[in-house]
Amino acid sequence: MAAPLVRPPVADLVFQVYARPLHPELFDILAIRQIRHADFVLTVWITRTGHVIAWENEDVHLSEVATTAEQDLPKGKRLLSYRLRHEQCASLDCAHGVRYQASFHVETLPPELFAHIHDEILADGSKRGFLHHFSPHARLALAPLGFVLAEFRPGCLFLSTFHTFPGEHTVVKTQSLIEKKPA
Repeated sequence: MAAPLVRPPVADLVFQVYARPLHPELFDILAIRQIRHADFVLTVWITRTGHVIAWENEDVHLSEVATTAEQDLPKGKRLLSYRLRHEQCASLDCAHGVRYQASFHVETLPPELFAHIHDEILADGSKRGFLHHFSPHARLALAPLGFVLAEFRPGCLFLSTFHTFPGEHTVVKTQSLIEKKPA
């Protein structure tokens, strides 16, 4: 039986956005989902450290990454880079009428509340979205979760992610909106 993958400490995490694809060999990918929409392709990788979400249409490519600061990623075409701390927001006007907005929140909770939120994410993820349930580190311990939900509306895509870090009783949440203004 393989040893469980260990999540990094939340304090080591960064949130970055690129105007380019990122090579899969750069990441420890645990689960993949791809959605082809009439106007774009969405690719989601759940990784040991968080996620990589790539959105592309015929004109623009955006890659959103939640990973560790030590991850050796290219600097070229990096549009945003933040340490994952507290709550922050960012927005970008991209080429061809595409607008990207993101917010993220890191929340450390009391153990009982964390267990309740963890169970809610697990229940929601079993009904919709894309859920990855990591192997637990101990037999009776809560296992980390990675959950990505994509909601489509005409001209926009709304993404929500939740990553749990049971050893720290912490949930990392991101929300992103990608809008394409009509020409």
